[in-house]
Amino acid sequence: MARRNEAPMAPRLIDRLIFFPPSPSYDAAAQGLVWLETATGDEIVAFHRETPGATITVLFAHGNAEDLGDGVSHAERYAELGVSVFSFEYPGYGLSTGRPTEGGVYAAADAAYRYLREELEVDAAAIVGHGRSLGGGVMVDLASRFPVGGLVVESSFVSVYRVVTRARLLPVDQFESLAKLGDVTAPVLVIHGQGDEVVAAWHGRRLFKALPEHRRSSLWVDRAGHNDVAQIAGQSYWDALATFVSGVEDALRASA
Repeated sequence: MARRNEAPMAPRLIDRLIFFPPSPSYDAAAQGLVWLETATGDEIVAFHRETPGATITVLFAHGNAEDLGDGVSHAERYAELGVSVFSFEYPGYGLSTGRPTEGGVYAAADAAYRYLREELEVDAAAIVGHGRSLGGGVMVDLASRFPVGGLVVESSFVSVYRVVTRARLLPVDQFESLAKLGDVTAPVLVIHGQGDEVVAAWHGRRLFKALPEHRRSSLWVDRAGHNDVAQIAGQSYWDALATFVSGVEDALRASA
């Protein structure tokens, strides 16, 4: 029989195996920081890189063992495409309070989305969710529940447990992206490195195949691993994003 205090420990143990918050790579004085409160009571940090005249805003969710500071250069490159970027932390990451859990991470994404819609008055159809690795699971979940103009899933998984076990062996799982894609109505760009040593490329292919043909596009990067997709792909990475964002912008104009 399990001891009374064993059940509450199980989720915490699982969370410690999933989430790896790094030491903060930035401080509270950094420019562009915004503080948000989530529905779970955590205070998370977000970063807004506003591009003058931009129609589209990318809502960016970073990968595991990363924080906002790791995405600054990415935001600058996005700015060259003429879009704004709003990226956010997870509880327990960077300067944010709390500890990371699946529900807490989703609540952080909800708070960022709500800030874009209510405070910055960004049209839902003008938001492109971009999630890398763990962030892909976060953005798929968000896009399955809220309207967005587009979704980019980079180096991400069908579900988090199946990163280790190719077949589903347990009755429960976390970040079940494959199961949620049916509720995503926006166009989706799947990006994956063919040599990904952390999240094998079959995850990206399964996600891609689960999408309707008219709403899916892809970028498969030969020789790229998990953390060097943009570097290995070079300009083709940014060309793919530029084409995808332009399609979202065209759809936004057509609906106006």
